[in-house]
Parts: sequence; structure tokens; C-alpha cells
Amino acid sequence: MPETIIRPTMKFIYLGYAAVVLVVVTLVIATTYVRWPWLPPSWQPWFPWLSALLLVWPLRLHFRNRLTKMTILEDKLRYETGLLSKTTRTILITRVQDVTVRQSFSQRIFGVGDLSMETAGGASGETIFNIDRPREIADLINHLSQGGHLKDQLVGQTSAAANANRDAEVTDKGSDEK
Repeated sequence: MPETIIRPTMKFIYLGYAAVVLVVVTLVIATTYVRWPWLPPSWQPWFPWLSALLLVWPLRLHFRNRLTKMTILEDKLRYETGLLSKTTRTILITRVQDVTVRQSFSQRIFGVGDLSMETAGGASGETIFNIDRPREIADLINHLSQGGHLKDQLVGQTSAAANANRDAEVTDKGSDEK
């Protein structure tokens, strides 16, 4: 299975960019036609462009969004955050016990949700917020997790059968020598 990379959605960030651009354009048009008495005349030409500082809000969210990712590999999940100081958590797929999808009303409208995973023996889980198609990803993780458990059981049964065959061969050799 090729690796699957999951990142938080960009839908809300694009809405933030659109809202800021709308505010800036509205202020540029408003200051062109309207003079505000409470604003010093020397500031009036700069006022709409100062509102462009509102772009800091979606830009900050954009960078934080791009610096968070979860990679689903064949036998493990890797959750990474950060740029200069990076945190990576690797979870074996066979250790995943519970996968939960939470969706608020607005998340359901946009088809996104929060994905939480609980692991065996782990005191804490991992949550990745605002991902696209959260149910599909949860189903994929559950499928891989169950496949891993079945594979472990099959390996255990195979090795138990091999041990039984080996014991039977040793017993047969012992009776042939007599």
C-alpha cells in the first residue's frame, strides 16, 4: 500500500482569505468616496491598506495548517507537527483500538471533521483537526488495524502449528529409534 498523507483542510483558510480581501476592498472603496472626520487627514489614504494587516490571521492559520500532517503507512501512522522544532509521533497500526470522528454542524456542511485515535497502552490519543473525508480515513485506519490484528493471529496460529508439527516429528524420531 502506498503511503497516504492527510493534512487539515484548507477550506476554512480560503474563506478567511476571501473575508479579509472583501474587507480590504470595501475599505479602499469606502475611503475613496467617504471622508471620515474622526480619522486624521494624513491617515486617510493609508487606512484601507492598514486593514491589509488582517491578512496575518489567515496566513498564520495557513502556515500552521501546512506544518501538520499524518502519514498512513502499511503498518504505522506517523503524526508530524512543526517547522523549526518538529514533533513526530509514530503509532503502530496494530495498537490502534479506537478511531473517533467528531463533526460540528459547520464541519458537516463542508464535509470535514476531527479524527481522534486511541491506542492500546497509551495514556493519550492523537487528534488531527479539520480533515477532509474523516469517515473514509477512519474506516481505512480501522481496516488496516483489523488487518494487522488478523495477521498477528494468523502468525501466532502458524507458529503454533509449526511447533506442534516439530513436536510430532521429534516424537516420531524418538519412537523410530527404539
